[in-house]
Amino acid sequence: MSTDRTSGGAGSGSRGDGADQGHDFAVVCYLEEGRWEIGLLPERASSSLEAFVAAVRQQPGEGGSLGFVDVADDFFVAVRVTGDDVRLLLSDVTAADEWPLAREVLERLELPEPSDDDFDDIVPAGDLALFADLGLPEIELSLLLSDIDAYADEMLFSIARRLGFGNEFEKIVDAGVH
Repeated sequence: MSTDRTSGGAGSGSRGDGADQGHDFAVVCYLEEGRWEIGLLPERASSSLEAFVAAVRQQPGEGGSLGFVDVADDFFVAVRVTGDDVRLLLSDVTAADEWPLAREVLERLELPEPSDDDFDDIVPAGDLALFADLGLPEIELSLLLSDIDAYADEMLFSIARRLGFGNEFEKIVDAGVH
């Protein structure tokens, strides 16, 4: 399955301006019998927040499932689904200015869209303790997300390494988007 997407396509709440924004991907990760399982999600899974959560929910895993969507290396959305509980993280609130998926996350979190003052810094929104019980404390995640030089995929690769499935994550993403 190809997950090579550009802005203006069906996935990731595209901007619709036709500009090539790089490769997007959506991945699900879950523990099964103490081992991480990683899989690419179909492009339609990132077409809306509802579709993304539904796709991640299909893999119950031990302690729920994690999902990650990288949009044009501009921002990412992470979700953790455990039964009916849905926890969200948006890497940068300013993405809501251009990307419908980011706006949907802010709406779900009941947060306002970014103001002009928010564009001076990278500010995440949502649950910074999303991975704390898996070995990535809130403070470390905050530091990772504050790196203005890091692209969204680089942040996700760092998160995956810290959680213990970095090599598998990178391999599946590389195989799916190239």
